[in-house]
Amino acid sequence: MSLKILRKKIDNLDKCIIQLLNNRAKITLDIANEKKVSGKSIYVPEREREVLTKIVSLSRGPLTSSSLEAIYREIMSSSLALEKPLKVAYLGPEASFSNLAALKRFGSQVKFVASSSITDVFLEVERDAADYGVVPVENSIEGAVTHTLDMLVDSDLKICSQIILDIAHNLLSNSLKKKIKRVYSNPQVLAQCRIWLQENLPGAEQIEVSSTTRAAQIAVKEKNSACIASLLAAKVYKLKIIERDIEDSPHNITRFFVIGKSDAGKTGKDRTSILYSIKDRVGALHDMLMPFKKYKINLTKIESRPSKKRAWDYYFFMDLEGHKEDPKVKKALQELESKCKFLKILGSYPVGD
Repeated sequence: MSLKILRKKIDNLDKCIIQLLNNRAKITLDIANEKKVSGKSIYVPEREREVLTKIVSLSRGPLTSSSLEAIYREIMSSSLALEKPLKVAYLGPEASFSNLAALKRFGSQVKFVASSSITDVFLEVERDAADYGVVPVENSIEGAVTHTLDMLVDSDLKICSQIILDIAHNLLSNSLKKKIKRVYSNPQVLAQCRIWLQENLPGAEQIEVSSTTRAAQIAVKEKNSACIASLLAAKVYKLKIIERDIEDSPHNITRFFVIGKSDAGKTGKDRTSILYSIKDRVGALHDMLMPFKKYKINLTKIESRPSKKRAWDYYFFMDLEGHKEDPKVKKALQELESKCKFLKILGSYPVGD
């Protein structure tokens, strides 16, 4: 079959796809009106997960699951933009990993607001300057992001979704690799690329700065300099990609929370985050865990933080499998509440990413 005929087939398919996308968009507007009447949230994490799971199951190839999810992420992002000009705050500046996480979850068609601190992300959502916020909570190498945990103690915002982001570090520069004399990045990133730097740029000076974005801003202006940052930073700051994936550990993953004012519904594959404080007595922490053993609920994470209100008084953050409305989870949480001084359900949200 000739190239001309094949391209004609593509053109005809594109015509059908555009028509179908616009038909879908019209239905989206009808849904938006229904949500407005009923007072429901525009962004519905459980529905998002349902759609992505379904389109992957319907496909027989050759498109990969990740490709289909990326395509539908933008389709849903455009739908959100039609329903309402959605604003999402994230820990900035632009091209940060929080920015990447926000793009992964919401697509490119919403309005993103860069915030200078995790506290500011919470404040943007609390005062309705943003509909949702994206904050880091945990890194597989560095551990918990304690500032986020501390903010969750007093905030009334809920966790309505999570984002799992594979962290890839890249060497960016507009100089040739052999001419690079200085490498800029934040201390954690330089530490995570130490072996690669020693083997490939042993003579280059490693200079710590506040963020990977700041590193990119310096590298684009300074001769014979490079930065370690994201591929998005290369695009935003017009830097060339010298080397990709230079991190020493290939299993570098950061988990982010999407915070908002509404709860996420059940999907059948959910996680619930809680925090609680225990009574000061022997065996208290053991007793806190017993309800979950009793109802056979798997705990995926437990983290302690000082309460900052009294010496040696701690909060415990815990993640467990299931939704807070699941009968067994509900019973376990009721029993836990009767045993502890304070219990707060931070949110239930879809596990899938």
